[in-house]
Amino acid sequence: MVSAPGSDQVGQVYVSDTVRAAVKILIVGHFAVGKTTFVGTLSEIRPLRTEETMTQASELIDDLAGSPDKTTTTVAMDFGRLTLSERLVLYLFGAPGQKRFTSLWKDMLNGALGALVLADTRRLDESFDIMGLLEEHGMPYAVAVNQFDDAPDFPVAEIREALDLLPETPLITCDARDAASSTEALISLVEYLQTRTSQEHR
Repeated sequence: MVSAPGSDQVGQVYVSDTVRAAVKILIVGHFAVGKTTFVGTLSEIRPLRTEETMTQASELIDDLAGSPDKTTTTVAMDFGRLTLSERLVLYLFGAPGQKRFTSLWKDMLNGALGALVLADTRRLDESFDIMGLLEEHGMPYAVAVNQFDDAPDFPVAEIREALDLLPETPLITCDARDAASSTEALISLVEYLQTRTSQEHR
């Protein structure tokens, strides 16, 4: 049974004694696309966050267009946990989106089954570097377009074409603030990974 996401289960910090396996999924995307929010929405424990206050120095590097009120940024990772059953837990690792932090990705990719790429229709072009990095390391991924209130709404087919996705790459929309919507995005990735595994073992 999946634990209730977003609840502050401080008393359940430790994994149950019945758990026998754990899987790792990366939540990636460009700067200010909603990765920290996504992990926080789904995590059953208080997420581990490595956020720092943004300074004037970062104003010349990080594009705040579309996120003018953003005052902090992830400098290492976000970490959350979701219990899938009494024997299985899912670990969510949110990776920082700025290019200057890509050196951290190599370690984060180790042991991951796949990645969910969050995208923003206002800045779709910024997703290419992220997807390219995953492809370079042979990491399968799905894409979830995070629906910001002021972002333009395009048909999924147009977004797929704009991102130049392969036909088999899942593409869905989600709201990182909503547990049900975020869960659906995660399910789309897991189903894709299961399909790939089945095909590889035929």
